[in-house]
Amino acid sequence: MAKKGNRVQVILECTEHKDSGHPGTSRYITTKNKKNTPDRLEVNKFNPILKRMTLHKEIK
Repeated sequence: MAKKGNRVQVILECTEHKDSGHPGTSRYITTKNKKNTPDRLEVNKFNPILKRMTLHKEIK
């Protein structure tokens, strides 16, 4: 039987995309350890629609 760990799947969404007026969204799925990082993640990721690096925040 598999162990139940502290790793959970989270969704990162672009913060600048909503204000730009372009259709669609830029989202990434990743995992994090709830025990080590209890607060929401903020990571710079590439947004293919805006074609540059933007700040992505955890939404779930």
